[in-house]
Amino acid sequence: MDPLQFTPSAPGRLVAIGDGGGSHAFVPAPLPFTANVLTPDVALAVSEADAELGRLDGLAANLPDPEILIGPFLRREAILSSRIEGAQTTFSDLVIFEATERKPSRDTQEVSNYIEALKYGVRRLPEISLSRQLIDEMHALLMVGTGPEKLPGRFRDRQVSIAPPGLSIHDARYVPPPPHAIDPAFSNLLDYYERPDRLPLLIRLAVAHYQFEAIHPFIDGNGRLGRLLIVLMLCHARRLAAPMLYLSAYFERRRNQYNDLMLAVSQKGAWEPWIIFFVNGVAMQARDAIIRTAQLQELRSFYRKRVTGARRSTSALALVDALFGFPGMTTRIATDLLGVSDTAALENIMKLVDVGILSEIPIAGRKRLFAAREIIEIIDRAEAVPNAPIARRRESS
Repeated sequence: MDPLQFTPSAPGRLVAIGDGGGSHAFVPAPLPFTANVLTPDVALAVSEADAELGRLDGLAANLPDPEILIGPFLRREAILSSRIEGAQTTFSDLVIFEATERKPSRDTQEVSNYIEALKYGVRRLPEISLSRQLIDEMHALLMVGTGPEKLPGRFRDRQVSIAPPGLSIHDARYVPPPPHAIDPAFSNLLDYYERPDRLPLLIRLAVAHYQFEAIHPFIDGNGRLGRLLIVLMLCHARRLAAPMLYLSAYFERRRNQYNDLMLAVSQKGAWEPWIIFFVNGVAMQARDAIIRTAQLQELRSFYRKRVTGARRSTSALALVDALFGFPGMTTRIATDLLGVSDTAALENIMKLVDVGILSEIPIAGRKRLFAAREIIEIIDRAEAVPNAPIARRRESS
């Protein structure tokens, strides 16, 4: 890391790390900072994002059962957040793994860990708030299967650097604080989030996300955990009634810009471009979530009418609703959900196959897997486009 890239405006200090090569680490300054970041451009971006966030929150609050739609959004976030770190699991890969409980690939295990960590965080948030305990416990879940050397649930005990494989710490793009500086910096970050402040919430979230990544408190998983904490902070601040806004899709499409802007904050205190970038992401992903939610609601209504119109059983309706939480189905899943025999469960699955809601996915072995491909398509597409769901278009053709 080149000390000459860090200007007097950098929001922190460089410290020598004693590696014998003259290398330095960056220790971010305690929050709050004194820079004036509420410029007209930032204020406009915040106003637009607040409006979109309010629309999404109102939509989530008025859903008859928001839990039904949280599952697909959560899985999409897990896939895209892990993709930023190099994992290449697809939505279909995840459906097959979760439905069949087969041994996952390393990438799929990483995505599954992310889902479990986020579910755990949402469940525990009302009990222990955004505390060090909650963050440590979520990190432990995020690191399941990675080995004890990753120190699951514990701050790192050694110096690390952000660099491509093969580069020395001296040539690293960024070197976060040495281990002894992590505890005070992290305690300050938690205090900052809990302490009343003159800045709008979305600016505080942008600052907190930067600070978390700059501290880089864990050996591994910092990027995923930092992005995961964004939605928890929104829920904790009661700006979202349900965890339905995720920024990883926005960051993943702009990965280089995401990294460059945070580095520019560290090097020269370039807060405004970073905050506008972050806040614009909130606005864009809120709009994306609104469109996808409307498409999923429309598709759910269409499916229920199709099942009811065909005089199917209430069990088939229960399966339809379950698919919007998780779009894969096996006999075991249907048996557990309906409380019926395997034979009756398969009969209800085949009713949904007959009306075009489910289709079978070929997999090796004796277990049969069915999936709602239209639900997967809405969630898995890169951009949410405001057209009618596939099923509706097919019906009108």
